[in-house]
Amino acid sequence: MGDFCVMRGNGRFVFGFDEPSEGGRELLGGKGIGLAEMTQLGVPVPAGFTITTDACRAYMQNGKQLPDGLEPEIEQHLDALEQTTGKRFGDSADPLLVSVRSGAAVSMPGMMDTILNLGLNDDAVEGLGRSTDNPRFACDSYRRLIQMYGEVVEGIDAHRFESALSDLKTDRGAQQDVELDANDLRDLIVTYKQIYEEETGSPFPQDAREQLTRAVQAVFESWDTPRAQVYRRAHRIPDDLGTAVNVVQMVFGNKGAASGTGVAFTRDPSTGESGLFGEFLADAQGEDVVAGIRTPEPIEAMQKQLPEAFDQLLATMRRLEEHYRDMQDIEFTVEDGRLYLLQTRSAKRTAAAALKAAVSMTEEGLISREEAVARIDPDQLDQLLHPRIDPTTKLDVAVRGLNASPGAASGKIVLDADLAEERGLAGESVILVRWETTPDDIHGLIQASGILTAHGGMTSHAAVVARGMGKPCVAGCEGLTIDLESRTLNIGGHQLAEGDMLTIDGGTGEVIVGEVPLVPPQINEDFETILGWADSLRRLKVRANADTPEDAAKAREFGAEGIGLCRTEHMFMAEDRLPVVREMILAGGEDERRTALAKLLPHQQADFEGIFEAMAGLPVTIRLLDPPLHEFLPPLEEAKDERMRERIKALHETNPMLGTRGCRLGLLWPEIYEMQVRAIIRAAVAVEERTGEAPVVEIMHPLVGFAEELHRLRAITVATANEESETVEYLVGTMIELPRACIRADEIAAYADFFSFGTNDLTQTTMGLSRDDAEGKFLTRYLEDGVLERNPFETLDQGGVGDLMRIAVERGRGVKEALKLGICGEHGGEPESVAFCHGLGLDYVSCSPYRVPLARLAAAQAALKESGVEAVAGGG
Repeated sequence: MGDFCVMRGNGRFVFGFDEPSEGGRELLGGKGIGLAEMTQLGVPVPAGFTITTDACRAYMQNGKQLPDGLEPEIEQHLDALEQTTGKRFGDSADPLLVSVRSGAAVSMPGMMDTILNLGLNDDAVEGLGRSTDNPRFACDSYRRLIQMYGEVVEGIDAHRFESALSDLKTDRGAQQDVELDANDLRDLIVTYKQIYEEETGSPFPQDAREQLTRAVQAVFESWDTPRAQVYRRAHRIPDDLGTAVNVVQMVFGNKGAASGTGVAFTRDPSTGESGLFGEFLADAQGEDVVAGIRTPEPIEAMQKQLPEAFDQLLATMRRLEEHYRDMQDIEFTVEDGRLYLLQTRSAKRTAAAALKAAVSMTEEGLISREEAVARIDPDQLDQLLHPRIDPTTKLDVAVRGLNASPGAASGKIVLDADLAEERGLAGESVILVRWETTPDDIHGLIQASGILTAHGGMTSHAAVVARGMGKPCVAGCEGLTIDLESRTLNIGGHQLAEGDMLTIDGGTGEVIVGEVPLVPPQINEDFETILGWADSLRRLKVRANADTPEDAAKAREFGAEGIGLCRTEHMFMAEDRLPVVREMILAGGEDERRTALAKLLPHQQADFEGIFEAMAGLPVTIRLLDPPLHEFLPPLEEAKDERMRERIKALHETNPMLGTRGCRLGLLWPEIYEMQVRAIIRAAVAVEERTGEAPVVEIMHPLVGFAEELHRLRAITVATANEESETVEYLVGTMIELPRACIRADEIAAYADFFSFGTNDLTQTTMGLSRDDAEGKFLTRYLEDGVLERNPFETLDQGGVGDLMRIAVERGRGVKEALKLGICGEHGGEPESVAFCHGLGLDYVSCSPYRVPLARLAAAQAALKESGVEAVAGGG
């Protein structure tokens, strides 16, 4: 975990829920701060205490030994808990039982570990049965402890315990766990203890304090499990936060018909609509719901079974949402008719729900427009741009499950997370199909296009993780059976094998055999409302990278304020033009070359006219030809005639990325750039004549590293443009994609009206690496091993590439104060990079059309952060 141990708890490692602390969420973790705040609000919460993240970090640094002073503090708080409850920990007659739960500062659903019913042993289970007059409940609690403790502390495979339970139910003719009586469960306890001893070589520990100490250590160590590390990498959570541990008085939902457990949301986490949403399971413990072990009932069922507790829950939910001013995810237990809240935290939600909730809360006066914009995750907006099933398609629905996470996906069936990861990384679309997912499946969930589970509800692990990632998920699909030995499954009577195609609709819960046509979704009113508010708050303009009129129209639909990069080489690749381009390349001299270029000019002009019309009144930055000429020729082995082969050999370069391309090409063969400038100016004239509106033209020369390159190219551009029209207004600038261009930006700026940072190539040239060779090879290893925290092609390298950009901005504007500055690499649509560009004082960012909404939101959030408004976190 690195060399860190910042103490936030003033030398203390443990705080009771009723004790004030100044460390907040970073010290107490999400669950801990939530329990402490609810206790101080007077909400019904079980008594307990939190072992801080300081203790976790000290434990990791101390060679996985508990730090000095921690055990006496735990003992002191355990004594206080005994006084509060009137029960003693480890007592054989009427024992105090506790749960041990992880709780990091950043919510990581299901990633770390929980153990319930600590303090039970062979004697205490009998005492608990007598004191509650409920021996079945006592035995059920003890068998759960042995299983959880075995899994979490000793690493015993959960399937050993689950198989023993399944075998017992079969033997007793029971469908559900609750059909087993006390004697059945006593037999199960014997079996579980045998499994424990076989796996560990030692009997199950009978000392309550030993159980507690080892459980605390296990929760600390769960911070560094592979599944937790994978989740943190995927969600960009720092490795050095550590987790807190919450030791909480047990309250029991498995004491009979007047007890139960559930999860409730103050608004629907899939849609954001106000109203009741959640699940309830009578006579059960909380892990049964969250882990998807049993399929629960809708929370409305609780109203009939436990009306008083239900009314109290509704009132408490309203109070917590008003207190936190955010949608809450609440775990609760009812013991003998009495309600206890075990946790509240800001609810994970879909992008649609986040937008709906933010707009609704603003209209309700709970939050301001600025706060509404600040709390939307820009990356989450991708969810709204996912495909859905074409509504005109006639569907043969094989089976229905729970609509756990919206969106639709088609893909090949895979039955385990490892294969999902392997095939997903290979570029295949896969649907991960499981009985239920566990936190250990996280690597497969990340790569899968969609998730389908046979068990679990709307708040199961699969559902929560899928919603957070924006992936479609259908859960609790009772018409699904899986045979892992034969790698086959049965869906509603259809026998399928791994590798067969399947389609799921996470919005409806429908599962369809085979591939189904998908269409892009429509942007809804809440989306437009939030982005409208964002537009009023941001300073940065947002453009799009678009090479065709269709791309330009899509970009404008998404709110782009111009085109920041139009790549002309894509137009050269069109099937009807490539022969003419090759004719130009094979030309014996300038005259032949100009003849071929004259044939290309009308095509280029038509392309530009279409783009200018689509972006009427908005700026369009056209990059002149950039790639080396050999890219337009076939591979040497496919060349059909000697002349072609000779030309391919002549144009061959050892490192073409740093060879004859960009402005170097324009200086060696100026007639190419002349043709392109003529096409641009003629298109601008034609569009203005047709529409009455003059296009806003920006002509960009790529790969300039020396001021003299741009000096000469500007002269060619101006002379050519003036030959075509003296009335068309245009700017001439360059793409900054070489370190030298950044450092000598003051010299280059003398001949430029604008700079556009091409951060894809600037990253390659700054770092001395090839993206094509690095990604999937050593760069992947660097990210896994922590050599680099971020992929520099996804998130801008602010310390290296960013510093060069800063130099270019300072030196360029030092010479020309009005120099227009933008960025046109894909970093222009990545939130952290957008925030960096805002801080640097750029005028605009440009990204692919589908990332324009993200960039609009990220630009607004950067402006808000500068003014002191940041995303507001809810409960724990």
